[in-house]
Amino acid sequence: MIDIQGVSKVYGQTTALHSIDLTIPASQTTVLIGQSGCGKSTILRLIIGLVQADSGSVYFEGTRVTPEVVISLRRKMGYVIQEGGLFPHLTAYDNVALMARYLGWSDERIKERLDELAELTHFPSEGLERFPVQLSGGQQQRVSLMRALMLDPDVLLLDEPLGALDPMIRADLQVDLKRIFQALGKTVILVTHDIAEACFFGDIITLLRDGRVLQKGTLDEFIQSPADAFVTRFINAQRSPLDVMGKDSR
Repeated sequence: MIDIQGVSKVYGQTTALHSIDLTIPASQTTVLIGQSGCGKSTILRLIIGLVQADSGSVYFEGTRVTPEVVISLRRKMGYVIQEGGLFPHLTAYDNVALMARYLGWSDERIKERLDELAELTHFPSEGLERFPVQLSGGQQQRVSLMRALMLDPDVLLLDEPLGALDPMIRADLQVDLKRIFQALGKTVILVTHDIAEACFFGDIITLLRDGRVLQKGTLDEFIQSPADAFVTRFINAQRSPLDVMGKDSR
């Protein structure tokens, strides 16, 4: 689905990516994980063409992502950012319908697709006429997901979509998102810094460090065959509350 070949990206004096190679398989969920600043979000921005690589190439379904073709390729991608990124002056309905209207969809077709997406994401139909400020954080993320799915894209890119939510809302949305991914069978790339979330969603987990791909695989592979001492340190650093309380000492 997506092939990243020898890609480097520098912002000022900071190197975000060091000549990485990464292949994203179709119809699976690939999770990019790592510390802040390791290059996770930059990879998504390169795929969708929001930034250009300083060297190397990004291919989407065999087509190189360049400024000349990026607009047409973006219509095959859905993009969800942290906190939703909704336009505050538009209702939920208008946020979701924005690109469809731009492309000339009829009102009937838009409404039919919105009804499908509201059912899929468990979003209340009466909430579609509300503005983002009138929605909860979880509802805003559901609207953002509907907007990303509106054109029925081939791939979904999600940049820490649940990071700003409280734990209970986050847990509910995790379950719904996984159900949606399984129902649609789309290629999904999800960025997170949470190893538990990565395990919950990921068919493949890719751990990055300082702009480099450190290891790809499952959590079991990370634990049993770490590619580097940092892999073990990263996993051990994310202890659950029960671990901290010493659950085994009871």
